[in-house]
Amino acid sequence: MRRRFGAMLMGVLLGAGGVLAADPGPQVGQQAKEFDLEELGGGRAKLSDLTKGGPVVLVVLRGYPGYQCPICSRQFGEFLGKADDFKKAGATVAFVYPGPGAGLKQKAGEFVKGRDYPAHFRVLLDPDYTFTNAYGLRWDAKNETAYPSTFALGTDRKVTFARVSTTHGGRLSAADALKALAAK
Repeated sequence: MRRRFGAMLMGVLLGAGGVLAADPGPQVGQQAKEFDLEELGGGRAKLSDLTKGGPVVLVVLRGYPGYQCPICSRQFGEFLGKADDFKKAGATVAFVYPGPGAGLKQKAGEFVKGRDYPAHFRVLLDPDYTFTNAYGLRWDAKNETAYPSTFALGTDRKVTFARVSTTHGGRLSAADALKALAAK
């Protein structure tokens, strides 16, 4: 019975068969790894450049695991609804959209279709999981891409807040992201 419970608990903790790194993503107090990703709207975004302008909220979406994630869509919309508050906080909000490289830009375009987002919101492409692997956030299971995660970063790229969800839910709300920015 104890062995069965342990196996069941591990299944719940790991979600749909994914393997979670011991400490996924950058931890509070650590400096986030540099990245250089293509922006959906054109150009490139380096983390060091983003943090020069103020704090950064880095939101890792599930991206395109073979379908558009409805929880990601809801989260994106919620953050858009608080766009003015993030601007007042001087923050850039960067959404990382992971997935297989072939057609990723088109899928990300479909994800934001019909939604205008301000200049301090960025949608960054993570083809073939280069970013999610580097950050230890790869949810390597059927119909999965990355663990939904949110990090608040200071201008020194140090993590002031981190949340990694091992399920589709458990995401940080826009209101809680703003609180994390204020608490730093």
